[in-house]
Amino acid sequence: MSLSIFEIMKHAGMMGKLIMLILLIFSVASWSIVIMKFLMFRKARNASLDFLDAFWDSKTLNEAYDAAREYPLSPEATVFVTGYNELKKISAARSAGQALATLETQLATMDNLKRAVRKAQFLESDRLASYISVLATTGSATPFIGLFGTVWGIMASFQSIGERGSASLAVVAPGISEALVATAAGLAVAIPAVIFYNYFSNKVAEFDSNVESFSTDFINLIERDILTRT
Repeated sequence: MSLSIFEIMKHAGMMGKLIMLILLIFSVASWSIVIMKFLMFRKARNASLDFLDAFWDSKTLNEAYDAAREYPLSPEATVFVTGYNELKKISAARSAGQALATLETQLATMDNLKRAVRKAQFLESDRLASYISVLATTGSATPFIGLFGTVWGIMASFQSIGERGSASLAVVAPGISEALVATAAGLAVAIPAVIFYNYFSNKVAEFDSNVESFSTDFINLIERDILTRT
């Protein structure tokens, strides 16, 4: 009998084929997410580096805003655009409501800006972390799916022994082979998923830290500008 995995699965029972199909679906989904996330994080990192250079070289917020719109994939740029738009709304409302504003009133409006920036941070974090949970699900579920295939293959072997009244290698080999393939397949799908889940989780945490640092600098710039003009 050929020991080829494809030959083993070709002669496997319906349940064994179904288990391998499920594992294949998990594998294709997880590797698609891995490739997508690699591309996303690389583009986001490059866009962030370019935006931060343009931001700190800008003379005015308007100039920085124009630069930020050129980097929609940068989390920092997205947070800045949100904060800048909120600033424009605050300025328009203040101009319409009163000609002069006290320091306390101006600083109070910073709460709106901080909330808008914080919301933008959360949204960007969710965007970067999207679909990563599928890798966690794959890493935790597929070993048990493979284990189920193992148990089913062993059951099939014992059933063959009972039907043929013999425990020879020719009788038990198909079921045992199917069981071992299911175990190996489950681990082969789960191990890369767990590794890349941890890797991408660390990347998201790194992006979150960078965005938090930029947001703090941005808020500080606005507050210093208010204090300077008051």
